[in-house]
Amino acid sequence: MTTRDELLKAAQVRQQQNQLPYFGALSPVEAFALLQGDPSAVLVDVRTQAELDWVGGVDLPDAQFAHVEWMSYPGGAQNPRFLEELKARVPADAPVLFLCRSAARSKHAARVATEAGYQFAMDVLEGFEGNRDDNHHRKTVEGWCVRGLPWHGA
Repeated sequence: MTTRDELLKAAQVRQQQNQLPYFGALSPVEAFALLQGDPSAVLVDVRTQAELDWVGGVDLPDAQFAHVEWMSYPGGAQNPRFLEELKARVPADAPVLFLCRSAARSKHAARVATEAGYQFAMDVLEGFEGNRDDNHHRKTVEGWCVRGLPWHGA
């Protein structure tokens, strides 16, 4: 079993290797291990409500999960209340793991959270569904779902 400190160190190593503008990054399996080992850690899903409704989401205790849209659907406008909503749900000193479909929006969310004072803002690599395979399907190559972590369908 990997400890909280080992997982945070792994996140920081990725931060240094990739010169990330936030605390670090964890694989989906590492992120789930951190959530299991640290009750103060929170996963923030930044996908749209439509994505949650149509695709599904992670299964975590309410205390360790928050949904804060990075952008809206339809239209894709950035959520002007993102930080306000994040601060209402997640303490700035908690390890916060940002998740989106394929780990693009989550990187932006982690950067903005870091700039707002979140010291342990991390990206969940691969995202919820991961990148597309050769047939343009998701949930087959990488991501939270394909790694066998707890999630529910729409």
